[in-house]
Amino acid sequence: MSHLTILPTVVRDAEVLAQSLRSLGLTPLPAQTLQGFAGESLEVDLALRVAPELLIGWRRAADGRLNLIGDLQRISRHRTLHTLLGRITRAYAAHQAMADASRLLPQVDLQLSV
Repeated sequence: MSHLTILPTVVRDAEVLAQSLRSLGLTPLPAQTLQGFAGESLEVDLALRVAPELLIGWRRAADGRLNLIGDLQRISRHRTLHTLLGRITRAYAAHQAMADASRLLPQVDLQLSV
């Protein structure tokens, strides 16, 4: 059996996350419904097609963070997904740092190259 699982993250800004995905050559998808086992479904605010049969997504939690939503059984079959999630996390951290620096130093032209 395969069920959708909610994994807490430190990600808070959906636009910075989408920008991070694009910087990695990935295509963020708009809000949609992820399907699990036996009709189980969860709405996500942002999704990513990792493989033809695999979508992961991020959904806003009560504390403001974007939790990662995915089918762990399907995810476990994709050995490269662990690496990809690490790349996404690092890109998000870099883009968030740049956004924060730009707010603090609006007179400075900052650019990020990943």
